[in-house]
Amino acid sequence: MIVALTGATGFVGGHVLRRLREGGHAVRALTRRPRAATEGVVWIDGALDNETALARLCEGADATIHVAGVVNAPNARGFDAGNRLGTVAMLHAAEGGSARRFVHISSLVAREPGLSDYGASKRAAEDAVIVSGLDWRVVRPPAIYGPGDTDMLALFQMAKRGLVLLPPPGKLSVIHAGDLARLIVALAEAPEGGLFEADDGREGAWTHAEFARAIGDAVGRKARGLHMSPALLRLGARIDRIARGDKAKLTPDRVGYFCHPDWTIDPALRPPVELWSPAIATPDGLAQTAAWYRGQDLL
Repeated sequence: MIVALTGATGFVGGHVLRRLREGGHAVRALTRRPRAATEGVVWIDGALDNETALARLCEGADATIHVAGVVNAPNARGFDAGNRLGTVAMLHAAEGGSARRFVHISSLVAREPGLSDYGASKRAAEDAVIVSGLDWRVVRPPAIYGPGDTDMLALFQMAKRGLVLLPPPGKLSVIHAGDLARLIVALAEAPEGGLFEADDGREGAWTHAEFARAIGDAVGRKARGLHMSPALLRLGARIDRIARGDKAKLTPDRVGYFCHPDWTIDPALRPPVELWSPAIATPDGLAQTAAWYRGQDLL
């Protein structure tokens, strides 16, 4: 296939790009900055607010995979621009081209849109995809980790010191970026679509404390989790904003959904096993991720 891809220069999109190339697909990938020539890839200069670039991206494509989005913004308007409006622009471009198949990467937080501006914007983007009339597939990943990720780096660094600060007690599902990429490409190839939630396949998912201990194992340290109250997390978000400005990882908006007690996937929305099943056990994937951090002198 010829696949139009957004987000190829990011964490998840990079894994998807690699998987598409391994599968022999020709890729047209959107980029904000000039890129070195890459076999099997045509780089399209532009962004989600550039109608001409999006038309070039989708022209002649057999499928569109929309990974790009905003995970951190100063306000609701910023999230809406990056997630809902960016998705609507991609839908228009896909409708104007030849590709009817549209794979949209959402987030599990879209299930609870009232908790955060981010979740509301991801849910609004999903709604736009579902009513578009295209041959759509929506994926709601839970927490994503793997080589190339920076969002979980702080957890690994804390685990190396033996103490991991956690939100209030709860449960979460996780997925390795490589497994997620396999699912995304499988959906682009599959004849039927739908709404899907996928994880590592662990029975009962993970408690926050269990996941902290697993990260500790990955870095070779016995790590203990310490649950923080919502008030302390909000204070931490203010401190992080003062310390790191726009690069803050803990934000008030993230506190809104971090404190939700259940971010586990709905088993009824798992992809059919004949289409996809997870291949990377999380302890192995965490060890692989820790090795990547070390290789980047981050851990």
